[in-house]
Formats: sequence, structure tokens, C-alpha cells
Amino acid sequence: MCTNKAGNALLPLATNNQEAVSHHCKAEAEYWEQVNTENEREGIDFKDVTSLHLDFKNIQRIDNLWHFPILTKLQLDNNIIERIEGLDTLVNLTWLDLSFNNIEVISGLDALTKLEDLSLYNNRISVIENIGHLKNLQVLSLGNNNLSSLENLIYLRRFKALRSLSLNGNPLSEDEQYKMFIAAHLPDLVYLDFRLLDENIREIANVKFQYSIEELSQNEKLEQVKQDKEEQKRRELDSHKAAYVEFLNGPFFFESIYAEDVEGLKIASLPGVAELVDLYPLLKMTKCTAVCQAIFDYGIKHHGVRTAEEALFNECLQEAVCENQTMGVKKIKEFEEKNSEVLNELTHITDQQKIDDTIFQYNQDINQLSESLLALELQLVKQIEDITKDYERNITDMTSTFLETIQGFMTQIRDMENEHHEKLQEIGINLLERVIKGEMDEDMADDLRALFADKDTIMNALSSSHEIHLLKIDNREDDIVTKINNWSTSLSTKVHKDELLRNRKRVAEINKFMDHLHDELDNLEIHDQI
Repeated sequence: MCTNKAGNALLPLATNNQEAVSHHCKAEAEYWEQVNTENEREGIDFKDVTSLHLDFKNIQRIDNLWHFPILTKLQLDNNIIERIEGLDTLVNLTWLDLSFNNIEVISGLDALTKLEDLSLYNNRISVIENIGHLKNLQVLSLGNNNLSSLENLIYLRRFKALRSLSLNGNPLSEDEQYKMFIAAHLPDLVYLDFRLLDENIREIANVKFQYSIEELSQNEKLEQVKQDKEEQKRRELDSHKAAYVEFLNGPFFFESIYAEDVEGLKIASLPGVAELVDLYPLLKMTKCTAVCQAIFDYGIKHHGVRTAEEALFNECLQEAVCENQTMGVKKIKEFEEKNSEVLNELTHITDQQKIDDTIFQYNQDINQLSESLLALELQLVKQIEDITKDYERNITDMTSTFLETIQGFMTQIRDMENEHHEKLQEIGINLLERVIKGEMDEDMADDLRALFADKDTIMNALSSSHEIHLLKIDNREDDIVTKINNWSTSLSTKVHKDELLRNRKRVAEINKFMDHLHDELDNLEIHDQI
């Protein structure tokens, strides 16, 4: 069964007897419609379910779990599951039981980065693998499987939080080195096969495997350094992408221009062209690379300005909301101070006229409080509207400035490409004349010689190369322009959407509070003495 936050029971997922549910969309839709109907009767929403128990359900395939986005505990033991799948959406899962199934390969767990307790007990697993992303793993049960290699257990050294490991019932557990090997190679482990690892055994094991552990630790340190560098590069690349200037801080752009230019690579190898290319400002430390670097530096700087502007907007927004909330709380406290004894007094008043007057005044105070809170909300809406307009104006100005600057830089690169193309045309004509006169090297490759069949052929080849270069330049400019425009548009859309949701939520809160105050009075009147 599965339970929600309130502990209510839910219907199980599809079982082996409902095979069509897993394989046919229509049957699946009908099944989930039935499940939804049943759970609606019980007042259960799948989105609120945190624990799901599906043990002993004859389940063959894991499916349909995307219905449970906040699930933290999933019990699928004692079924006939052969493959781990369908769990990618359960990113909040911390406890997973897949014991007593028919699983042969560990897979499909990459998305479960919050997982702390994993049981794969009594399956058919022969290799520990594909769980490297489970950095928070604390308890791992792999007993009664087909694990045979002690060396495979070194894989578990990466799990620094792992405290309990169960491997009993595997072929490797029969090895005389079993406990010693684990005690030495998993220094953070506390429990092995549900028993406390003896410190004396750990000390003996550390001596026994001293040299192999030292070598292993050294290799792990080197690997960690390598991973740290890769992670740093990844973070840097992410920051460059956020600024829309990735791969512009070096010769990468030039290399990408020539990557798909087959004719250009042929032409670049011709006598006289190689020397020109060496001087052409599209290589390292040249004019084009300098322009690319200028684009990169400007993009990084502008991203910082955009981020700062966004932070300032959020700060102003939060300040306005907090100030408004403070005034709202003050209004509510004034109401409570004035009417704190009213409800209690009403239970003791016997004079009908006085009761009516008191109730009337209390309702008036409630209505006045409602009007005051709604007026404050309206005031906040107008205030946020003004803040948002200023922010959008600044964003529009920043976007325009960014686009003008980037387009200016890209124009410089186009001018360089056009200049280079003109020089190549001159060289092409000169080489054509030399080919006609028989002054070129006879060892020239046939595909190169074919370019000089006549003037049109060499000019077409040069034009084709030139167009490829211009297309690359245009595409990169379009990419930057599109991204900055999308950022501006999506940011504005998000700001308005968030404000709309905030306003609706606040109005709903006020109305709910007013209803609560009226209900208190109505419930009191039910037990009134008159």
C-alpha cells in the first residue's frame, strides 16, 4: 500500500496480472483513472504522498511513479522485477527497498541523489556498479546476491557517508579475507552484515593491507585532483554559458569556423596561402582572437551587471513585501487587542439587545480589518508595479547596450573575414596563372590541382569557403542575440507571473482569515444561551 502525509492508504500500482497497463496506453489511462477515482473518494492526492508500499504485489515492471513527485520512501520488495527503471522522477527519494526481486544489473538510479538507504538484498547481482551518484548513501544491503570479487568492493570507498553494509550470502563472503579486506578498505564503515566492526580487526586489517591501501589512497588523491580540475572547468564553462560567451576566450571560434570548411582546409595548404593564414587575424594572439576575447570579457562583465541588477530588484521587492507584512500584522494585532474578550463576553451576556449590538460591532470590526488588509495589499501591488517597471526599463536598456556592443564586435570579425577573402582571391588568381604556365609543383595533390581547372572553379571554391565562415559568424551572433533576448523576455514574464501568484495567495489568505473570524462567531452563536 502507499500512504500520504496523513497516513491514508492508496491503491497499488499495476501488477503482473495487469500487464496491459504497462504496455498499452489506453489500458494504462483507464487504470490510473480508476486509481484516481478511488483515491479522490478518500481525499488523497498523489502529489502529497511521501511513502509508497508495493511489496508482494507480483510487480514485473516499475512504472507510473511520476504521479508521486515528493515520494521519499518506496518499498518494492518481494516482487518479480528484473530491471530497475522508471525512478528518474523520484528525486526526493531517501529510502528504497528492491530486495527479493530478479534484478541482475544495478542501473536506473542516477537521479536518486538524495538516497540514503538502498536495499538490493536477495537478487541476482554480480557486480556493484552504476551507483556513483548516490553520494548520500548511508545504508547499503546487497546480501544474497552473486557478488564474488573482493576487489569490486573498492568501488564503495567513494561513499564517505556509508556506515552500514550487508554482503552476507554472496560468494565473496566465504573468502577468508572477507572481513579483513572490508575493514581495511572501507575505513568509515561502522556495521558489516548488521554487526559492529571490531576495532581490533580494523587495526590488524590496516597492517595487513598497509601497502595496497597506501597505493590506493595515493591514486584516489590524484583522481580527486583530476576531478576537482574537471569540476572547476565545468563551473567555469557554466558561468561562461550564463554570460552567453562560451568558447570565445581563445582560438575556439576560429577552429569552429574551419571545422566544417573542407574546401578552406584544402586552400589553406596551398603555397602562399599558408603564409597568409599565419598572418591572418583569426589565430592565437591575433586581431580576431583579440576581438573574441573582448567579446568574452564584455560578456562576463555584463553578466555581473545583470546579476547585480536582479539582486537589487529582489532586495527591493523583498523589502516592500516585508514592510507591507509588518503593517498587516500590526492591523491584526490591533484587532485582536480590541476584540480579545468579545467572544468570551458573548457567552455570559444575557441581554438580547446587548448581544446583538456586540455581534454587530464585532462584524463591523472584521469587515474593517478585511478592508484594511486588502487596502494594504493593493498598496503593495502598486508599489511592486512601480519597482517592476523600473527594473524592466533597466533590463531593456542593458539588453540594448549589450546587443549593440556585441554586434559591433561581430562586425569587426566580418570585416576581417572579408579582407582575408579578398587576399585569398588575389592569391588564387596568381596560383591559377602559375598552374597554367606549369610553374607549380608536379607533386600537388589531384584534389588541389582540380581546384585550378579554371578561374570559375577556384573562385567558387573560395566563395564557398567564405560563405561558410560568414555563416558561422552570423550563427554565433544570432545565438548570442537570441539568448539575451530570451533572457530579457523570460525574466519579465517570470516577474509578472510570480507577482500574480503572490497577490492571489495573499488575497486568499486574507479571505481565509476573515472566514475563520466569522466562523468563530457563528460557532459561538450555535451554543448561545438564547
